[in-house]
Amino acid sequence: MAVETELKLRIAPEHLNRLKRHPLLKTLATTRATTRKLYNIYYDTPKLELHQSAMALRLRRAGRQWLQTLKGGGEVQAGLHQRHEWEAPVAGEALDFAALEACGGQRLPHAVRKKLQPVFVTDFSRTSRMLAFGGAEIELSMDSGKVRAGRRTRPISELELELKSGEPVQLFKLALALLDIVPLEVEHTSKAEYGYRLYAHAKPAVTKAATPDISKCPDVPCALQAMIWPCLFHLQVNVPGAVHKLDDEYLHQVRVALRRLRVVLGMAKTFRADDELAVLNEQVAELSVELGRSREWDVFTTQILAQAHAHLHAHAGLRNVLSASAKLREQHHAKVRDALQSQNYQRLLLRFGAWMHGDYWREPPVDAGLSLPQFTAQILKKRSKQVGKRGKNLAGADASQLHALRIACKKLRYSAELFASLYAGAKAKRYLSALAPLQDTLGMLNDIAVARRLLDELDNAARHEMLTLIRGWIEHDFASRMDELHEVWGNFSGQKAFW
Repeated sequence: MAVETELKLRIAPEHLNRLKRHPLLKTLATTRATTRKLYNIYYDTPKLELHQSAMALRLRRAGRQWLQTLKGGGEVQAGLHQRHEWEAPVAGEALDFAALEACGGQRLPHAVRKKLQPVFVTDFSRTSRMLAFGGAEIELSMDSGKVRAGRRTRPISELELELKSGEPVQLFKLALALLDIVPLEVEHTSKAEYGYRLYAHAKPAVTKAATPDISKCPDVPCALQAMIWPCLFHLQVNVPGAVHKLDDEYLHQVRVALRRLRVVLGMAKTFRADDELAVLNEQVAELSVELGRSREWDVFTTQILAQAHAHLHAHAGLRNVLSASAKLREQHHAKVRDALQSQNYQRLLLRFGAWMHGDYWREPPVDAGLSLPQFTAQILKKRSKQVGKRGKNLAGADASQLHALRIACKKLRYSAELFASLYAGAKAKRYLSALAPLQDTLGMLNDIAVARRLLDELDNAARHEMLTLIRGWIEHDFASRMDELHEVWGNFSGQKAFW
């Protein structure tokens, strides 16, 4: 069994041709470039049982030779694909299960074998050469062709940087060097996954945050990495849906991923300060602000105005407000697409990959004696104190105090969720169950505060009467939400710390 470690990058065909001719590759190359045609047939059951088990079975024709490959397990981290692979030559265009088992591959049940059929094909040219970079040996492959499932096709134009020897950090550093030459995009999705989507007529699913299991981490650095990687995955997997506006929930999840990432980066800063960490944290914050403006208009149009419409739909001026809001919403969506498709965003992902494989995690911490339980308790205690401080005197709380309390609750909740695997038990569940509605209520109050500001942006003589009516309606909603806040705060403030 081999383990592939490769970084995948999307590239436009015209940039691929430009990169092929760039002198940097000649400078780094240790072998001449070779080109070969690769024709791959992927097999699965009609219900895609192998895919559902995170496995892929293919036959590959390379020249006159046929290879059978089973891939499974592994993970994707910031575009770095690591999967277990069992491969063996076979006689021809037919599956050979004996050859699969002989090379140590997983034994497929007979019930599955009988149902296997071709589901899609990848057909592309690959130009490869070996590069020496930063003490690592890296195979650079340039792929150009298509994925085909029935009559549906998708183009292939990408780079694969496969680590043959050396440290994974060099894959990201090489990618950053290539990004200085041509535009690139970190590719989270494999060719096979695109094939499955074509076959099933599927779009990328909205993915929510996963709770990392840090219970087996021996120390703080291990736990921090185990929390950062899922945040990056959560971000990347939802970006395509946000860019193509498949659903508003994609953008919401992108923002949640950024918020959770900022919380963990804040923990890392507590563990040990670092110049690159500071830059990454600042860039994540800037991206969050850019995306936040769009999300404000999403909530305003789909929730605040939608509820107002139910009460004020007969008013003639409502159409003018809805039209103006939709136009501004689309303008901010365009800015989101620009931000998430920018080379700055790609550079951020690659810098994260390099940092996550770099020296920060190898150097001793300032307080080397701090255990993981002590570190988590320290973080949670600090976050809890901040919530308590900002939750005093809610009866007279103004917008700034409510905003500060919401941010503190968010940081506490994300921290508690990220550490949850260390605290199995009813106390932690009760605590989070009380904290969640508090954050939700504060979120709705913040939506109303934002709506006040957006109504001011919309205000003009033609809309003034209508906007006055909407303001009256949301102030009534604000009063009821404040009553709700007192109730959920009382429930939460009575909770005992679980750490």
